[in-house]
Amino acid sequence: MTKYKEYFDRMVEENKNVFERFKMLHANYGMDENKFQEEFNKEGEKILAIAHDWENKLCSQSEKAGFSSYSGNLAEKFQAELKNAFPLIDHVGIVVKKFSLKKISLR
Repeated sequence: MTKYKEYFDRMVEENKNVFERFKMLHANYGMDENKFQEEFNKEGEKILAIAHDWENKLCSQSEKAGFSSYSGNLAEKFQAELKNAFPLIDHVGIVVKKFSLKKISLR
């Protein structure tokens, strides 16, 4: 198993509850983005923070070993693995403004 895949699997396993909750929310968000956007943003921020920490762990190991030019590709592969598991992860942080019209009274 490749190193980035191993780190991704360990990340998901060590944060199983958070990822399971986000997986369900991700499915609901895919069906109704407007209804779940706010909750998706809150939970998605947690997921992105966890993923960022694990990506740093992964890349720091390769940089310590002297493969600093390789760590950029490693980070991209790790992010691709995250997007493969959660295709809508890029939607985290989207701000949706509700459009409304003011009523005009004609008297």
